[in-house]
Amino acid sequence: MGDLNLLEVGYRIGIYFIPFLFALSFHEFAHGMVAKHFGDNTAESQGRLTLNPTSHADILGTYILPLMAIFFAMPFFGWAKPVPVDSRNLKNPRTDMFWIALAGPLSNLFLAVVGSFLLVFIFSGYAGNSGASLHKMLEAFILINLFLAFFNLIPLHPLDGGKVFARFLPHQWNRWLEMNQGTLSMVLLVAFLLGGFRFLAIPVYAVAQVLISFSASLSHFL
Repeated sequence: MGDLNLLEVGYRIGIYFIPFLFALSFHEFAHGMVAKHFGDNTAESQGRLTLNPTSHADILGTYILPLMAIFFAMPFFGWAKPVPVDSRNLKNPRTDMFWIALAGPLSNLFLAVVGSFLLVFIFSGYAGNSGASLHKMLEAFILINLFLAFFNLIPLHPLDGGKVFARFLPHQWNRWLEMNQGTLSMVLLVAFLLGGFRFLAIPVYAVAQVLISFSASLSHFL
Protein backbone atom coordinates (compact mmCIF):
# COMPACT_ATOMS: atom_id res chain seq x y z
CA MET A 1 0.00 0.00 0.00
CA GLY A 2 3.03 2.31 0.23
CA ASP A 3 2.21 5.47 2.18
CA LEU A 4 -1.53 5.06 1.57
CA ASN A 5 -3.17 5.09 5.02
CA LEU A 6 -6.51 3.58 5.99
CA LEU A 7 -8.20 6.99 6.04
CA GLU A 8 -7.17 7.58 2.44
CA VAL A 9 -8.36 4.09 1.46
CA GLY A 10 -11.73 4.76 3.07
CA TYR A 11 -11.94 8.07 1.25
CA ARG A 12 -11.23 6.40 -2.10
CA ILE A 13 -13.81 3.69 -1.41
CA GLY A 14 -16.40 6.42 -0.84
CA ILE A 15 -15.36 8.39 -3.91
CA TYR A 16 -14.94 5.52 -6.38
CA PHE A 17 -16.30 2.21 -5.10
CA ILE A 18 -19.73 3.34 -3.87
CA PRO A 19 -20.59 5.09 -7.19
CA PHE A 20 -19.24 2.04 -9.02
CA LEU A 21 -21.55 -0.31 -7.08
CA PHE A 22 -24.59 1.84 -7.84
CA ALA A 23 -23.68 2.18 -11.53
CA LEU A 24 -23.33 -1.61 -11.88
CA SER A 25 -26.58 -2.29 -10.03
CA PHE A 26 -28.53 0.25 -12.08
CA HIS A 27 -27.08 -1.23 -15.28
CA GLU A 28 -28.27 -4.75 -14.44
CA PHE A 29 -31.60 -3.46 -13.10
CA ALA A 30 -32.18 -1.73 -16.45
CA HIS A 31 -31.61 -5.00 -18.32
CA GLY A 32 -34.15 -6.74 -16.10
CA MET A 33 -36.76 -3.98 -16.38
CA VAL A 34 -36.63 -3.92 -20.18
CA ALA A 35 -36.73 -7.73 -20.31
CA LYS A 36 -39.85 -7.64 -18.13
CA HIS A 37 -41.37 -5.03 -20.42
CA PHE A 38 -40.95 -7.44 -23.34
CA GLY A 39 -42.48 -10.35 -21.44
CA ASP A 40 -39.59 -12.10 -19.66
CA ASN A 41 -39.85 -12.17 -15.85
CA THR A 42 -36.76 -14.34 -15.29
CA ALA A 43 -34.77 -11.57 -13.60
CA GLU A 44 -37.68 -10.71 -11.31
CA SER A 45 -38.30 -14.34 -10.36
CA GLN A 46 -34.62 -14.73 -9.41
CA GLY A 47 -34.56 -11.59 -7.27
CA ARG A 48 -32.49 -9.60 -9.75
CA LEU A 49 -35.02 -6.84 -10.45
CA THR A 50 -33.52 -4.67 -7.71
CA LEU A 51 -30.94 -1.96 -7.10
CA ASN A 52 -29.46 -3.95 -4.21
CA PRO A 53 -25.81 -4.53 -5.24
CA THR A 54 -25.58 -7.81 -3.33
CA SER A 55 -28.10 -9.30 -5.77
CA HIS A 56 -25.88 -8.48 -8.76
CA ALA A 57 -22.42 -8.83 -7.24
CA ASP A 58 -19.74 -11.10 -8.65
CA ILE A 59 -17.11 -11.77 -5.97
CA LEU A 60 -14.16 -11.24 -8.31
CA GLY A 61 -15.55 -8.56 -10.60
CA THR A 62 -17.57 -6.51 -8.12
CA TYR A 63 -15.44 -6.70 -4.99
CA ILE A 64 -11.96 -8.17 -5.32
CA LEU A 65 -10.65 -6.46 -8.46
CA PRO A 66 -12.16 -2.99 -7.80
CA LEU A 67 -10.99 -2.97 -4.17
CA MET A 68 -7.52 -4.17 -5.17
CA ALA A 69 -7.44 -1.30 -7.66
CA ILE A 70 -8.16 1.12 -4.81
CA PHE A 71 -5.63 -0.42 -2.41
CA PHE A 72 -2.77 -0.88 -4.87
CA ALA A 73 -3.40 1.86 -7.48
CA MET A 74 -4.17 -0.70 -10.20
CA PRO A 75 -6.41 -0.04 -13.24
CA PHE A 76 -9.98 0.29 -11.96
CA PHE A 77 -12.09 -2.43 -13.54
CA GLY A 78 -14.99 -4.69 -12.64
CA TRP A 79 -18.30 -6.26 -13.58
CA ALA A 80 -21.51 -7.72 -12.14
CA LYS A 81 -23.31 -11.00 -12.74
CA PRO A 82 -25.31 -10.76 -15.98
CA VAL A 83 -29.06 -10.56 -15.50
CA PRO A 84 -30.66 -13.79 -16.81
CA VAL A 85 -32.94 -13.44 -19.81
CA ASP A 86 -34.94 -16.30 -21.32
CA SER A 87 -35.46 -15.45 -24.99
CA ARG A 88 -38.25 -18.06 -25.19
CA ASN A 89 -40.47 -15.62 -23.29
CA LEU A 90 -39.93 -12.85 -25.84
CA LYS A 91 -42.34 -12.26 -28.72
CA ASN A 92 -39.59 -11.05 -31.06
CA PRO A 93 -36.36 -12.43 -29.58
CA ARG A 94 -33.94 -10.88 -32.09
CA THR A 95 -35.37 -7.36 -31.80
CA ASP A 96 -36.25 -7.55 -28.10
CA MET A 97 -32.77 -8.78 -27.14
CA PHE A 98 -31.34 -5.78 -28.99
CA TRP A 99 -33.25 -3.39 -26.71
CA ILE A 100 -32.61 -5.45 -23.57
CA ALA A 101 -28.87 -5.38 -24.25
CA LEU A 102 -28.88 -1.69 -25.16
CA ALA A 103 -30.70 -0.81 -21.94
CA GLY A 104 -27.54 -1.36 -19.85
CA PRO A 105 -25.25 1.13 -21.61
CA LEU A 106 -28.11 3.60 -22.03
CA SER A 107 -28.82 3.43 -18.29
CA ASN A 108 -25.21 4.40 -17.57
CA LEU A 109 -25.38 7.30 -20.02
CA PHE A 110 -28.55 8.40 -18.23
CA LEU A 111 -26.79 8.26 -14.84
CA ALA A 112 -23.87 10.28 -16.21
CA VAL A 113 -26.32 13.01 -17.26
CA VAL A 114 -28.04 12.86 -13.85
CA GLY A 115 -24.62 13.22 -12.22
CA SER A 116 -23.95 16.34 -14.27
CA PHE A 117 -27.23 17.92 -13.11
CA LEU A 118 -26.35 17.12 -9.49
CA LEU A 119 -23.01 18.85 -10.07
CA VAL A 120 -24.90 22.04 -10.82
CA PHE A 121 -25.82 22.30 -7.12
CA ILE A 122 -22.21 21.70 -6.09
CA PHE A 123 -20.98 24.44 -8.42
CA SER A 124 -23.69 26.69 -7.00
CA GLY A 125 -22.35 26.23 -3.47
CA TYR A 126 -25.34 24.43 -2.00
CA ALA A 127 -23.24 21.56 -0.57
CA GLY A 128 -21.43 23.68 2.02
CA ASN A 129 -18.29 22.23 3.59
CA SER A 130 -18.80 18.83 1.96
CA GLY A 131 -18.79 20.36 -1.53
CA ALA A 132 -15.24 19.37 -2.48
CA SER A 133 -15.75 15.69 -1.63
CA LEU A 134 -19.16 15.56 -3.30
CA HIS A 135 -17.73 17.28 -6.36
CA LYS A 136 -15.02 14.63 -6.66
CA MET A 137 -17.51 11.81 -6.10
CA LEU A 138 -19.87 13.12 -8.78
CA GLU A 139 -17.03 13.55 -11.25
CA ALA A 140 -16.00 9.94 -10.53
CA PHE A 141 -19.65 8.88 -10.87
CA ILE A 142 -19.87 10.52 -14.29
CA LEU A 143 -16.58 8.96 -15.48
CA ILE A 144 -17.47 5.49 -14.17
CA ASN A 145 -20.86 5.51 -15.87
CA LEU A 146 -19.43 6.78 -19.15
CA PHE A 147 -16.72 4.12 -19.09
CA LEU A 148 -19.28 1.37 -18.39
CA ALA A 149 -21.45 2.64 -21.24
CA PHE A 150 -18.64 2.88 -23.80
CA PHE A 151 -16.92 -0.34 -22.72
CA ASN A 152 -20.13 -2.37 -22.81
CA LEU A 153 -20.87 -1.13 -26.33
CA ILE A 154 -17.75 -2.87 -27.68
CA PRO A 155 -19.32 -5.32 -30.18
CA LEU A 156 -18.04 -8.56 -28.65
CA HIS A 157 -19.75 -11.21 -26.54
CA PRO A 158 -20.33 -11.37 -23.63
CA LEU A 159 -20.54 -7.56 -23.56
CA ASP A 160 -23.85 -5.83 -24.28
CA GLY A 161 -22.39 -4.51 -27.51
CA GLY A 162 -22.08 -8.05 -28.78
CA LYS A 163 -25.79 -8.62 -28.24
CA VAL A 164 -26.64 -5.23 -29.75
CA PHE A 165 -24.48 -5.99 -32.78
CA ALA A 166 -26.07 -9.45 -33.03
CA ARG A 167 -29.21 -7.78 -34.37
CA PHE A 168 -27.30 -7.11 -37.60
CA LEU A 169 -25.18 -10.27 -37.95
CA PRO A 170 -25.96 -13.60 -39.66
CA HIS A 171 -27.17 -16.30 -37.28
CA GLN A 172 -24.07 -18.50 -37.72
CA TRP A 173 -21.74 -15.67 -36.76
CA ASN A 174 -23.73 -14.98 -33.60
CA ARG A 175 -23.73 -18.69 -32.81
CA TRP A 176 -19.92 -18.79 -33.01
CA LEU A 177 -19.57 -15.70 -30.81
CA GLU A 178 -21.96 -17.08 -28.20
CA MET A 179 -20.16 -20.45 -28.10
CA ASN A 180 -16.84 -18.70 -27.49
CA GLN A 181 -17.98 -16.22 -24.84
CA GLY A 182 -15.70 -17.73 -22.20
CA THR A 183 -12.60 -17.30 -24.34
CA LEU A 184 -13.63 -13.80 -25.40
CA SER A 185 -14.16 -12.86 -21.73
CA MET A 186 -10.58 -13.83 -20.89
CA VAL A 187 -9.28 -11.96 -23.92
CA LEU A 188 -11.16 -8.83 -22.86
CA LEU A 189 -9.87 -9.07 -19.27
CA VAL A 190 -6.25 -9.56 -20.32
CA ALA A 191 -6.52 -6.79 -22.91
CA PHE A 192 -7.83 -4.40 -20.27
CA LEU A 193 -5.13 -5.24 -17.73
CA LEU A 194 -2.50 -4.71 -20.43
CA GLY A 195 -3.94 -1.30 -21.29
CA GLY A 196 -5.64 -2.40 -24.48
CA PHE A 197 -8.66 -0.18 -23.89
CA ARG A 198 -6.88 3.09 -23.26
CA PHE A 199 -8.51 4.38 -26.43
CA LEU A 200 -11.78 4.54 -24.47
CA ALA A 201 -10.29 7.30 -22.34
CA ILE A 202 -10.57 9.72 -25.28
CA PRO A 203 -14.39 9.63 -25.74
CA VAL A 204 -15.03 9.08 -22.01
CA TYR A 205 -13.05 12.14 -20.89
CA ALA A 206 -14.32 14.22 -23.81
CA VAL A 207 -17.99 13.54 -22.98
CA ALA A 208 -17.29 13.94 -19.24
CA GLN A 209 -15.73 17.33 -19.86
CA VAL A 210 -18.75 18.42 -21.88
CA LEU A 211 -21.13 17.36 -19.07
CA ILE A 212 -19.03 18.99 -16.34
CA SER A 213 -18.69 22.22 -18.33
CA PHE A 214 -22.45 22.18 -18.90
CA SER A 215 -22.97 21.83 -15.13
CA ALA A 216 -20.68 24.75 -14.42
CA SER A 217 -22.46 26.94 -16.97
CA LEU A 218 -25.92 25.97 -15.74
CA SER A 219 -24.96 26.77 -12.13
CA HIS A 220 -24.75 30.48 -13.00
CA PHE A 221 -28.53 30.52 -13.41
CA LEU A 222 -29.15 29.32 -9.83
